[in-house]
Amino acid sequence: MTEQTRTGAELRGQVQRWRLILGEAAEEKLCGCAGAGGGQPLLDEESRLMDEALAAIYDGTSGVDAGNGGLAGASGGGRGGGGRSAGLGASQPKLAKWLGDIRSFFPSDVVSVIQADAIERKGLKELLFEPETLAQVKPDLRMVATLMSLKGKIPEKTKETARQLVAAVVDEIKKRLESDIRSAVTGALNRRRHSPIPSISSMDWKTTVRRNLKHYDTKTRRLIPEKFYFFDRARQSKEWTVILDIDQSGSMSDSVIYASVIGSIFASMPALDTRVVAFDTAVVDLSEQCANDPVDMLFGIQLGGGTDINKSVEYCETFVRDPKKTLFILISDLYEGGNQAALLRRMEGLSQAGVKVICLLALSDTGIPSYDEQVAKKLARFGIPCFGCTPDRLPELIEGALKDKNLQALAAELGVRRE
Repeated sequence: MTEQTRTGAELRGQVQRWRLILGEAAEEKLCGCAGAGGGQPLLDEESRLMDEALAAIYDGTSGVDAGNGGLAGASGGGRGGGGRSAGLGASQPKLAKWLGDIRSFFPSDVVSVIQADAIERKGLKELLFEPETLAQVKPDLRMVATLMSLKGKIPEKTKETARQLVAAVVDEIKKRLESDIRSAVTGALNRRRHSPIPSISSMDWKTTVRRNLKHYDTKTRRLIPEKFYFFDRARQSKEWTVILDIDQSGSMSDSVIYASVIGSIFASMPALDTRVVAFDTAVVDLSEQCANDPVDMLFGIQLGGGTDINKSVEYCETFVRDPKKTLFILISDLYEGGNQAALLRRMEGLSQAGVKVICLLALSDTGIPSYDEQVAKKLARFGIPCFGCTPDRLPELIEGALKDKNLQALAAELGVRRE
């Protein structure tokens, strides 16, 4: 390939990318670029199909064409703002095909963005009520949050499909976090006493390896333990009370989903007496649903509504038996619609009584919270750390709390956003 041919191919590739970005309205002008058109269409067959998938969302106005059941288009909606009409067609099967197409053409993170834009710009939310459509949706946090906000409106024929989508996201999060959380909790609670009763489930691997290093066989490259060490299982029965108090306002959707999964992990551990509470202006105890199935718990949460944090903290106080063996985690942006002064007094009282109190301002992949800074600063003065936390950092914070570490210092060490 000559240098001139290579330059021409690169230019054509660049023009094609701009054509996909700007939409059909820009094609005539782009064809005028030197050597870009050559009398041939700018897009090949695959690029044309990709363009149609993008046009269904980004060319035209937002909203559903109620007359034909598809997504209608007009002008000014995104790529180029042309006057062409584009849509996903008159049938649910065509919408399902579109959802399949975008998963074929784009990486998963881009698919999530396009799906979210489809909901916001084209009214796809109502179309999620069709099982054949929902089955094509990529499971992700945004879609689960949308389904949670719609759960009271989802028809019976779609509920099982919706549940499967939510379960897929829950399982993915659980696989990602469960091992680290279990290791953090068992490492914190079982760090002193050992038991002579052998059980593989209570094996203290770290101590066993450390104390048998002298028995390492350099020829076979194997460690042959002379003695095994086991944790005392008696110490694993309800040693700590863990209370998750979850703000279910709409802005906390990602945090609610992660908290539900984490609550189910805590509930499955015999060392912890786990209570899970969700609140808006009312308080709902979801401990039983959480212990049985976090998907059930998520369908028991209704995103949106007002916020009365003080009422929820008052309810959670009833579960505190031994303050020094209680971990209270408030997951909230701290925008209090109830009695703020009473909330601050309750939180200070819990901390002074010896309860380990943590406020997670956000529990999400970004870890970047939007929150009431004044309330967070007042809580920080009581010794209550307020964190914007990513889920992968949470196990270390939990372990630090159970080991009685200085959580402010630990957060600084982990690089967690805090007050």
